[in-house]
Amino acid sequence: MNNNYISYFGKILILVGIIVILIGLIFTFSFKIKIPFNLGKLPGDIYIKKNNFSFYFPITTSIIISIILTFIFYLFSKK
Repeated sequence: MNNNYISYFGKILILVGIIVILIGLIFTFSFKIKIPFNLGKLPGDIYIKKNNFSFYFPITTSIIISIILTFIFYLFSKK
């Protein structure tokens, strides 16, 4: 394996780690700081609550995050 590929892969892993940390910080502090969008409570997110059971599946939120990450990775791949 070429060292250039290993170096490039390492940079990609660092970038992905930074993005994951930033997303984690946004989720952590979004409830304390009023962000104009409710990223976990969008229309289309499935939330079922019964007596002793609750189920939450953020399908719309997942799609939006996927679109944003696809666009970001597309911009970095153009380099």
